[in-house]
Amino acid sequence: MKLLKNLFDGLKPQFEKGGKLEKFHTLYEGHRTIVFAPDITTGKKGTQIKDAVDLKRVMFTVVIAMIPCLLFGIWNVGHQHFISTGVEGSLVDKLLIGALAVIPILIVSYAVGLITEFVFCVVRQHPVSEGFLVTGMLIPLVMPPTIPLWQVALATIFAVVIGKEAFGGTGMNILNVALTARAFLYFAYPSQISGEVWTFFGDAQPVDGYSGATVLAYGASAAQNGTDMMADMAGHWYAGMFDFWNMFVGVIPGSIGETSTLMCLLGALILVGTGVGSWKIIFSVFSGAYLMGLLFNMIGGNSFLELPAHYHLVIGGLAFGAVYMATDPVSAAQTETGKWIYGFLIGVLTVLIRVVNPAYPEGIMLAILFMNVFAPLIDYYVVDANKKRRLKRATI
Repeated sequence: MKLLKNLFDGLKPQFEKGGKLEKFHTLYEGHRTIVFAPDITTGKKGTQIKDAVDLKRVMFTVVIAMIPCLLFGIWNVGHQHFISTGVEGSLVDKLLIGALAVIPILIVSYAVGLITEFVFCVVRQHPVSEGFLVTGMLIPLVMPPTIPLWQVALATIFAVVIGKEAFGGTGMNILNVALTARAFLYFAYPSQISGEVWTFFGDAQPVDGYSGATVLAYGASAAQNGTDMMADMAGHWYAGMFDFWNMFVGVIPGSIGETSTLMCLLGALILVGTGVGSWKIIFSVFSGAYLMGLLFNMIGGNSFLELPAHYHLVIGGLAFGAVYMATDPVSAAQTETGKWIYGFLIGVLTVLIRVVNPAYPEGIMLAILFMNVFAPLIDYYVVDANKKRRLKRATI
């Protein structure tokens, strides 16, 4: 570490005011503070508050919370590969196949995203932010393993430029940046992002009768064609694929990091335990989805409407969205009451979009983006209501 510190200290004069590389100072400082604390101090007078928590540490905490989903996603991609090809594979084989599909997506996401951010830092002369540490991980986790790498790069650039930098950079964005990338691909290249065959094959071929349909694809088919969703899932070519326990654990086809509710809940424990994520938002998202599922059960009409409400909690990306997307401290509601309302409406809208409009089976993406826009309005009315109550008490 001393050698690395000496290297940074030796380069520092080149990046300071008057140095040959002065305009690249923000890039130098951004890379230095990844390893070492900033060498900026406050004045010597007055009260000093010392705290190890800063933006970089918060972002690293979120990345650590996503590691269970990433590792499970890598294994599941390999597992689905061997199931679909009818070949037995060991744990190591599954991890290697999964890594072959997932790691390139991760590399492209980080490389393209960071280069884009560095360009804006140099042009605008603002410090390198740590926000993309999280976004760079989230983007691959919400993608299918078969997504073309050039689409990942295009979506990442779109998300950074339009989703964040257009609003002023980290902390100023209205929409969740990672979901902006997914939404871009969803509407620009729907066949690759929402197609039924979501299993990575490589050079292998699937077995006869293989179907890569996701749970939500079965739901959309049931809503449109009047088929029995539960019977269709039970009769899947691979028996037992869509048992409730399998869906909770995540051993099903789907996006890389979204299939496992269990891993998402493990990540939630890390976020809530460290104070980074809001348990109120997470809990209210699940509550809203469950109650909306119960309402549809009472209404009935087709097998998707009649799907047991608790199934909605473990299918699609609901858990992933509730834990890692809805809790985004920038685009979510900020008031404590607002968090309950914000999360609850996300859960309600997710199931509503899934069931009523099967053209968009993955409702969590649209629900979160929609509520991102309304989060400031929710906070406004919550604060306004508090002011009115206090004024009324003061008058009395």
